[in-house]
Amino acid sequence: MFIDRRKIYLKGGDGGRGCVSFRREKYVPKGGPSGGDGGNGGDVIVQSDAYYTTLAHLKNLKHYKAERGRHGSGSNRHGKSGGPLLLSVPVGTLVKDEAEMLVLFDFTEPGQTYAAAKGGKGGKGNAFFKTSTNRAPDYAQPGISGEEKTVILELKLLADVGLIGLPNAGKSTLISRISAAKPRIADYPFTTLEPNLGVVRLEDFRSFVVADIPGLIEGAHQGAGLGTRFLKHIERTKVLVHLLDAGTDACRDLLADYHTVNREMEQFSPMLLKKPQIIALNKMDLLRGDEIVRQFLKQFSSAGIPEVYPVSAVSGAGVDRLLTAMVSMLDRIRKEEAENITKTDGEI
Repeated sequence: MFIDRRKIYLKGGDGGRGCVSFRREKYVPKGGPSGGDGGNGGDVIVQSDAYYTTLAHLKNLKHYKAERGRHGSGSNRHGKSGGPLLLSVPVGTLVKDEAEMLVLFDFTEPGQTYAAAKGGKGGKGNAFFKTSTNRAPDYAQPGISGEEKTVILELKLLADVGLIGLPNAGKSTLISRISAAKPRIADYPFTTLEPNLGVVRLEDFRSFVVADIPGLIEGAHQGAGLGTRFLKHIERTKVLVHLLDAGTDACRDLLADYHTVNREMEQFSPMLLKKPQIIALNKMDLLRGDEIVRQFLKQFSSAGIPEVYPVSAVSGAGVDRLLTAMVSMLDRIRKEEAENITKTDGEI
C-alpha cells in the first residue's frame, strides 16, 4: 500500500530533575551540597533514508516519545541524558506543523536530519547553587519538559520526469519499457493505484528518475477518481510527459483529452502548467495506416503544438526518440538551474 500522508504526535524527552543532597562523610567536615544535575531529554529526530519509498512503516504508531533524562543524585553524580528517537522517512517528505500547516522541513536528499521535537534541559542540582554567601542551598531545579507537537508528514515524490495522462493511456507500460520498474499492467482504467518510480539508465552512464502518476480524470482537482492524492506528486518533477491514448478510437479527439488533464492540473496549481511538457501519442501499434497518425498530428499542429511524438510502449516503436527528447529537455533545465545558481552566487 502506498501511504504518503501521516499525522503523528511527537514529544521530546523530559529533562531529569536536579538532586538536593549534602555530603556526609567521616573525617570530611563541612562536606557541603553534593546534588548532581539531571540529564537532558532526548530529541525526536526525523531523518531521510533512501531505503524507504512510502510512509507505511509509520502507520501503526501515532505517538513517538524520546527517552527522558535521568535524575541527578548525591555525590555530584549527574543524570544520564536520554537517547534520541530516530524516525526515518523517504526522500521527498515534508514535515508540516498541524496547527498552522507551515512547512517545518523539506527532505530533498538522503541523510538529512531535523530535530522535530527537542528534549528538555535537565535541572541543576543544589551543588550548582553553592556560593560563598550561600554555602548550603537546599533547593534544586526540576527538569524542563520536552517539546511536544503534532506534525503532518507528507510525501511528494522526487522525480525528474512525470508521466501524466488519462487512465489507461499506457503510462505503466511505458515506464516498464524504459526502466526496470514493474508496475501492475492491465487493459482497464485505474490499474495503477499508486505512483511507480523507475530509474532510466542511459548508455553514457547517466540516469534519471521517472514517475508514473496514476490516471487523472475530469474533476480530479476536487478529488474525483484518484483526485488530489496524486496530483501533488507532479509538483516536484522537472519535465512532464503527457501520454495520450491514440489506439482506442481512430476518431478520438486527443486534443480534448490533452486539455482535460491540463485543466485539472491548472485548477490544482497554476504552476504545474509552467512545467515543460512533452506530448506522446501512445498505442501506435493499434492503428492501421499512416493516414490516421497524420490526422492526429494535424489536430495538434492546428492548435499550435507542432512537436508530438508517436510511440508504442508495447512494441518500443518511437520510444528511443521520446527518450532523446526527455534527456535533451532535462539537460537544458539543469543547465539553466546551474546558471541561475552561479548568477545568484555572483550577486552575493
